[in-house]
Amino acid sequence: MSNEHSENAPGHNKPVEIVINGQPYTVTQQQISYEEIVRMAFPEGPFDITYSVDYATEHGPDGTLTKGQSTKIHKEMSFNVIKSNRS
Repeated sequence: MSNEHSENAPGHNKPVEIVINGQPYTVTQQQISYEEIVRMAFPEGPFDITYSVDYATEHGPDGTLTKGQSTKIHKEMSFNVIKSNRS
């Protein structure tokens, strides 16, 4: 008997499209971190400031990421990343 939800299941880590600040990106990992999202949204930085990272999913929970956090990726997940005036 196979477990389709196992990390080693066939088809796992298949390409999934997400949207960051209105731009589509294709990712293959199951989780994505605050730092990865910020670097995709602002590849040139600056990286010594705080960003506000909010996300929405069609059929899952919406939320916010802060430095050091990550979230599970869902198909057509949308991220909004803005430079914050908070430190």
